[in-house]
Amino acid sequence: MTAPVTSLKTFDLCTAGGAAWTVSAVEGPVPDGLIGRPVPATVPGEVHTDLLAAGEIPDPFDGDNESKLHWIGRTRWSYRTSFAWVADGNDRQELVAEGLDTVATVTLNGQEIGRTANQHRSYRFDVTGVLVAGDNELVIEFEGPVAAAEAARAKNGNWPHTNHHPYNQLRKMASNFGWDWGPDVATAGIWRPIRIESWSGVRIDSVRPLAGVVGDRGVLTTHVGLAWTDNTSATLTVEVGGTQQAVTVEPGTRSVEIVSTIDAVDLWWPRGHGEQPLYDVTVTLNADEWHGRVGFRTMSVDTAPDDDGTPFVLSVNGKPIYIRGANWIPDDAFVTRLTTQTYRTSIQDAVDAGMNLLRVWGGGIYESEAFYDACDELGILVWQDFLFACAAYSEDEPLRTEVEAEAREAVTRLSKHASLAVWNGNNENLWGYVEWSWRVPLAGRPWGAGYYLDLLPKLVAELDPRTPYAAGSPYSFDRFIHPNDERHGTMHIWDVWNQVDYTTYRKYKPRFASEFGFQGPPAWSTLTSVVHDVPLDPYGEQMLVHQKASDGNLKLERGLGAHLPKWKNIDDWHWATQLNQARAVAYGIEHFRSLFPLNTGAVVWQLNDNWPVVSWAAVDGHGIRKPLWYALKRVYADRLLTVQPREVGLVLAAHNDTDENWSTEITVTRRSTGRGGEALAQETFALEVAARSGALNALPDEVAADPTSEYLEVRAADVTTAFWYFVEDTSLQLAADAYTAHVAATTDGYDVIVTANALTKDLCLFPDRLDPAARVDSGLVTLSPGESHTFHVTGAAAPEQLAYPVIRSANDLVQ
Repeated sequence: MTAPVTSLKTFDLCTAGGAAWTVSAVEGPVPDGLIGRPVPATVPGEVHTDLLAAGEIPDPFDGDNESKLHWIGRTRWSYRTSFAWVADGNDRQELVAEGLDTVATVTLNGQEIGRTANQHRSYRFDVTGVLVAGDNELVIEFEGPVAAAEAARAKNGNWPHTNHHPYNQLRKMASNFGWDWGPDVATAGIWRPIRIESWSGVRIDSVRPLAGVVGDRGVLTTHVGLAWTDNTSATLTVEVGGTQQAVTVEPGTRSVEIVSTIDAVDLWWPRGHGEQPLYDVTVTLNADEWHGRVGFRTMSVDTAPDDDGTPFVLSVNGKPIYIRGANWIPDDAFVTRLTTQTYRTSIQDAVDAGMNLLRVWGGGIYESEAFYDACDELGILVWQDFLFACAAYSEDEPLRTEVEAEAREAVTRLSKHASLAVWNGNNENLWGYVEWSWRVPLAGRPWGAGYYLDLLPKLVAELDPRTPYAAGSPYSFDRFIHPNDERHGTMHIWDVWNQVDYTTYRKYKPRFASEFGFQGPPAWSTLTSVVHDVPLDPYGEQMLVHQKASDGNLKLERGLGAHLPKWKNIDDWHWATQLNQARAVAYGIEHFRSLFPLNTGAVVWQLNDNWPVVSWAAVDGHGIRKPLWYALKRVYADRLLTVQPREVGLVLAAHNDTDENWSTEITVTRRSTGRGGEALAQETFALEVAARSGALNALPDEVAADPTSEYLEVRAADVTTAFWYFVEDTSLQLAADAYTAHVAATTDGYDVIVTANALTKDLCLFPDRLDPAARVDSGLVTLSPGESHTFHVTGAAAPEQLAYPVIRSANDLVQ
């Protein structure tokens, strides 16, 4: 007999639910008058954002405020709220905290109900009998995260790590302690929703709906975890795609598996390969309901050895996918400021650049549902790191228990997402053990390999067997091969940027490049909103606060090499280093794609920033697309033409990453760089490239009479274009007044129409210099004489005229 169950009641303790919270400093190196003084708090939130909203601190991102606020990470903080609760007749009451950051003691009505030590998991505390009808007081006291990490190191011993704080001692977002692109703003607070759940009988504890495909049928295997208070039986129902499956669950049953089948299911595909149909799933347990969405697809990674080494080929529904992706970091240093819309906007940056994968990097967080939902809807595959980055990690207690708890919860929560493509054990830790001098300080102690090679793959096999697992990035998929061997698996390329010229990219033949990149400054308006040095200088005091890489500005300078001249002023520094960043990364990706099918993907470091900073990002901390982003849009296009040197001479490499054959006529023209752009020689040939394939065609054996004043223009009949220059820009004759430009107002902004009278290289418009709200639709445009291009600007009114430094090209750098 199935008895009715009292409905699960939820009492929201977030600010949006009506709870009034305060935060106060309990102990630490705080400013005078702040100890014990309550400050209004927002939940979810972080102490930094609460203090900022209350006017107690300046903006942590501005100027050199970051270092002035380091005391926050060494202070103990107490969050407090009082609330009235009405008894509802249920048997059990539980306090559910989806995210506490990080080392905390939870007290209700003066009674300690639990302690936490992990930002990356939720907690559920039984408060039955402690929660009372009427007034209640909840207090959550957080240890200062920097102090807590240092205390753990003093107690447990040191494990090697990058950067200056021992972030690997805690299960907390590593980059929150500062990174080579991010600020040191170690936070504390209630960072995800918190509530009281009151229930009787039985409730849904977890739902893990795994959608797969057998033939043309969709198969959904729904795993439901249950929690009980009594011996009442229950009816469990799963609805999906017009089907309904129901079972009677006997009292005490902890888990149930229900299999649903949908005939002729519509498959989910990554963008560029098909549509993204999503199916609503409803799980009902008496009066308790769970709602989610799934997409029916299969995922696999081929790492079977071949004659060239070890491939890394990601396939969806049995179809190999060439990966055009980027690494993703937390989109704000204060992650509680992120919203569904901010996630959508940032992921749209990836879509608009032609990407099909984002790698959630292991020094960040398991992202909000809003992130994965957007990826599901937009067809962006997700490579999900487990949260280990650039450090050795203890495998002893209490860390091991926390690692397993967070991993179980993360896999359970995220496994439903159609976009989830790869689980990855760590970022660079296998490589670190081999090359970063860890073995002496470790003195034989376990350092994390047990997680990456044993615990985590077992958990993925148990909880999400439909999704591939990789032990790390980089990884060669063989314990006896160097983890960063270009011939095997995934590779990170960091000697470019750190040590050598970007032309070194062509010396590598990576099977799959999962990290590589080059730095450049953010948009001018972004930079000057936080850097106030007078005069503005690359080596100014505040500028260096917003350059976190070791010797970063020296590497920017060295990286110009023979490609571009050293700047004459700060405007030229800004443009030259942005341009060099774009060219360096494009150079690498064009080379990688020319190697197809040996190379099966590129994941650039990085898509986004978490504050205004000089970094590797394509989109800066204010959401402005840097020149790099426009370079990525070109080299991540579905169809790419690129001129590449080979032993036989110059070749035209064509990569056709579409489902249609590419048949076009190619015109190769050797032109003068000067006014009129005289055609010195011209040839045509037919180009045929099969679907999802690549081809190499030898170019005419052209010898420039004067390499300093000539270039090759390679144009397809479908307007796809590539260029080749015989010398670097520092030796190339480029006209100073190579174009004319005029402005025309539009209903939503203005157009800038540019017409070239001589070769104009890498033309860019920077409307944010006139109005920080302005955005432009295109960039890095190269025009041969006689060609025109229209830049469309939105978000700002039309200026009367445009001039340096709002409109720039490579031409004006070399004059």
